[in-house]
Amino acid sequence: MAWRPAVMGLILIFALVIFEEWVSIPSCKLVPTSSTDLELDLDHPDDLKVMLVANLLLLGSESSFFNSNFRDYYLSKFFRKSFESLKPDMLLVLGDVSAKGSELTRSKWVSVLHQFHGLLGPFIGLPYHVILGDRDIGECSKLNVKLVNWMASNFPGLDSAGCGAFEISNISFVSLNAVALLCGNNNLRFGVEKVVERESVDLQIETEGAAEVMNKASKLRETDHNFGWKENSISSGSGPVLLLHFPLYQTVDSNCSGFNAFKRTMKHSRESSNMLGSRRLVETAPYKLSQSLPRNATEYIFQALKPRIVFSAHTHEFCDQLHSDGTREVSVPAMTWNARDDPGFVVATFHRNRRAVVVFKGNGWESQA
Repeated sequence: MAWRPAVMGLILIFALVIFEEWVSIPSCKLVPTSSTDLELDLDHPDDLKVMLVANLLLLGSESSFFNSNFRDYYLSKFFRKSFESLKPDMLLVLGDVSAKGSELTRSKWVSVLHQFHGLLGPFIGLPYHVILGDRDIGECSKLNVKLVNWMASNFPGLDSAGCGAFEISNISFVSLNAVALLCGNNNLRFGVEKVVERESVDLQIETEGAAEVMNKASKLRETDHNFGWKENSISSGSGPVLLLHFPLYQTVDSNCSGFNAFKRTMKHSRESSNMLGSRRLVETAPYKLSQSLPRNATEYIFQALKPRIVFSAHTHEFCDQLHSDGTREVSVPAMTWNARDDPGFVVATFHRNRRAVVVFKGNGWESQA
């Protein structure tokens, strides 16, 4: 019958429209830190809602036809749908904006920046902050300080070492160039240390008063560039929200139970090895997915900054865990089909009582409350 091809065509078009809507609409899972977190605070004008994404792995002018017309299109639509449903106050990008930025010339980096700004869409009018990842600037042995300085100048709020500090809605944020913290004695790492020490002094002044801090400062050691630090009396969790690309060193065994339990609620869950293998869609990164900051750098950060909560990335997977001192660290999953079949992100709401409620969101996931 002559009408059958037309009907089949209409059915195919209808199916594609349904698929397009499904693939671009995020679903969510609340990740409680305790049983009391299941009782959510009511929204309040003073609450700060932040959307955190990572590992966009943009290719700019080197993007293939398939990436340009399919993956990038759906990623842009995913951003827009997420913005419309969540209405966040701010966007944070935790590194690896580019798939191979450390290998790009400045002119090719400009094409990545254009692609990134196009991806932002409705977020372009909101405050946003971007930190640099290993794919953006490369490994220690190949760091080009001038290129890092130039890249940092193209993202709001970053200094020449790729660090930043800002406050919004009475919430303080500090971002550090985690790649530089892996390196030996170089100007980038020294720049990161200066930011850490400055923010530590500011925290102590706010907590203890200027006179007492200045008295203690006269007794502090000279910087030996080995992440040494004199203990202070400020309690853990009193400091800023800390933003990193690499996760911190975990001093206690952790199987990231929060994420493993969450995976079991997904109908399409896969073996971890298969999910990690999805990174083969793009070239190998400078550092393995298991890379974290070394133990001495982690202890230095904890002692100096006493972070309220830590957000990191790099692993491509979601993880919510506590360190031995009680500091909570949330690893943000990759938000790209170039790295995994189910891109995701995190939404954190900072309430007036200093409690942070974290929601893990992704595409096509089914979860239990």
